Amino acid sequence: MNTTPPPSSRSTPSPDPPVFIQTATLLRWVSPLPFSSTLFPSISTSSSAITSKTASPFWVQTTSKPSSISLAGTGRDTRPKPPSHSRDQNLLRLLRLRKTEEAWLAYTQSEHLPDPTCLSRLVCQLSYQNTNLGLTRAQAVIRRLRNERQLHRLDANSLGLLAVAAAKGGHILYATSIIRSMLKSGYLPHVKAWSAVVSRLAASGDEGPAEAIKLFRSIAGRVRRFADPTVVKDSRPDTAAYNAVLNACANRGDSRKFLQLFSEMPEFGCEPDVLTYNIMIKLCARADRKDLLVFVLERIIEKGIPVCMTTLQSLVAAYVGFGDLETAEKMVQAMRKGRTDLCKILRDSVMDDSTPNESDIFGELLPNSIGSRNSEPRELPKLFAPNTRMYTTLMKGYMRAGRISDTVRMLEAMRHQEDRTSHPDHVTYTTVISAFVRAGLMDRAREVLAEMARIGIPANRITYNILLKGYCQQLQIDKAKELMQEMSNDSAVEPDVISYNTLIDGCILVDDSVGALAYFNEMRARGIAPTKISYTTLMKAFASSSQPKLANKVFDEMLNDPRIKVDMVAWNVLVEGYSRLGKVEEAKNVIQRMKERGFYPNVATYGSLANGIALARKPGEALLLWNEIKERCGMQNEGDISNSSTNLPPLKPDEGLLDTLADICVRAAFFRKALEIVACMEEHGIPPNKSKFTRIYVEMHSRMFTSKHASRARQDRRRERKKAAEAFKFWLGLPNSYYASEWHFDPVNEDD
Repeated sequence: MNTTPPPSSRSTPSPDPPVFIQTATLLRWVSPLPFSSTLFPSISTSSSAITSKTASPFWVQTTSKPSSISLAGTGRDTRPKPPSHSRDQNLLRLLRLRKTEEAWLAYTQSEHLPDPTCLSRLVCQLSYQNTNLGLTRAQAVIRRLRNERQLHRLDANSLGLLAVAAAKGGHILYATSIIRSMLKSGYLPHVKAWSAVVSRLAASGDEGPAEAIKLFRSIAGRVRRFADPTVVKDSRPDTAAYNAVLNACANRGDSRKFLQLFSEMPEFGCEPDVLTYNIMIKLCARADRKDLLVFVLERIIEKGIPVCMTTLQSLVAAYVGFGDLETAEKMVQAMRKGRTDLCKILRDSVMDDSTPNESDIFGELLPNSIGSRNSEPRELPKLFAPNTRMYTTLMKGYMRAGRISDTVRMLEAMRHQEDRTSHPDHVTYTTVISAFVRAGLMDRAREVLAEMARIGIPANRITYNILLKGYCQQLQIDKAKELMQEMSNDSAVEPDVISYNTLIDGCILVDDSVGALAYFNEMRARGIAPTKISYTTLMKAFASSSQPKLANKVFDEMLNDPRIKVDMVAWNVLVEGYSRLGKVEEAKNVIQRMKERGFYPNVATYGSLANGIALARKPGEALLLWNEIKERCGMQNEGDISNSSTNLPPLKPDEGLLDTLADICVRAAFFRKALEIVACMEEHGIPPNKSKFTRIYVEMHSRMFTSKHASRARQDRRRERKKAAEAFKFWLGLPNSYYASEWHFDPVNEDD
């Protein structure tokens, strides 16, 4: 059955779920495609349901609008009904009455699968609850249908609502898999559903913004295949969808992709709004173009878009982010005085010669910035007064600059403001607490927390997490534990995954791996899903306490968690855990697994392995490692045999890695390789520590000799080594044969 699109994820949900109508458009493939996804199989379609065909590879199913809104259909079937029909009718009745809890119980007690109408509506109402329990139950329905290969019973609306609910609940990978599976199965989800997932992806870390752009491109490309835009009008990108993907570009700092998508907006009838330009402010900040911020504001005024406080707050935040507190202060002071010439003030403060030209990307985004010196600055259409959020943003700038006194003074000034919209709120007090925590003044931070309770401003989870981090950094773990109890008991603030990650990290600082594991298990027992940081932090606890096998177990669990995407940090923690015990073979096995999964060792990986090789005193392994590093640094000599089975990407080594390898080679008398390594250091602008290498040479190799009775082959090898030693001494500045000095080895081997 077809239903109307899900509600927007950006609007406040109403108490009851929306009423579903049988007029939406459902898109299916001409014939069911074999579907290999682990989430959704192909959705079959009946030929009788197809009423129209387009030139695209999609078939479109439409139904006429019923005379009354009903999920049970408009016709009456007089044929004998099976016993299950009455149970379906009872379930549908409960769903119509919004008795979702009773409907869920009826579903779980039924041995047979309800009809598609009941299943779709049940998933819709469970998803619309926007709770972890509701989402878990909806996922259980999906899992059952998948196991019984009956997922075709669900309609597009129920799947779209589930994707929105999963995205809101922080299950971004699950939400993305739903949307992609719908696309593979022939559905085009409603724009409110897929744009909600794009928005959450754009705001997530790691590869989230890149995945958001890919998902947007995939859906926009499919929409373009339809010659008749009315057929896919509910799935066409709107301004909100473009804002979501533009935010992904801004978060990546990809100005070229931003311009490309921004230029495509008219194709779908979308006009930039004030949020679009607020995102452009973020892009300018990421691109280090402070000079263009004022022109974004002028462009908003020029296009007649209503200026909002969010735009002005974004500008203040951008200047604070650049560390330009003077300009931010000027802007706030001008608003306090009721001035509308903010553009002129900002131009005078930051104008320089770095304005874009017509061929520049920003010149196309902001054409008003071309020849700006010859134009008059625009004025705000109305007056704006600074509010709490703007003052707090300025306070954050003081905090980052270490100006604690200015932070406190701003708090006092806000308290005495006549306008109540400028009075401090919980974010303001949290900023002051953060300033004291950064300065290590935990007692004063707790005084601010007590003052919040006294004046009736409740502290939230962020406030407590900042205090927890402060106690852990000060190694006051007992006080952090007490604060954790206070959160739940006195303040009724439930800890989240950040709270537990902070405590786990604190246990690492005091070398308490048992405590770290206890908090990890407690977090999961409370139904809080571990994040990537949770796993890697616990791995660090075991690695630092010389328990790499336990770290490996945590890593394997991380690999099996579908919500987590393992990154290089986790791999490097595992390599370091084995290397710090000198278990070189185990560390190399981890690196091999890493390569098989498409990850390339970086400087941190090689650095940990080099330290392990030094600890295990295996200089031969150092030579193999150096050969791979040399190849990636572009120093492979003609005739050298590559140690890598694949073409690894280029590598820029750091001082720690090269110094460790050089140290190993000098101690093992591999002087030729040592010279190669120090040459690499000098090539990359890293000054080698000649004093250290001189001390090692004098202590270990100043009495090198070979017996006269040694074999000819051994004497030849020693001769080559001595040549390398003489060259190394020459590099160190020690007396050597090149200077024909008095320096000699005792006893002297005439053959040498």
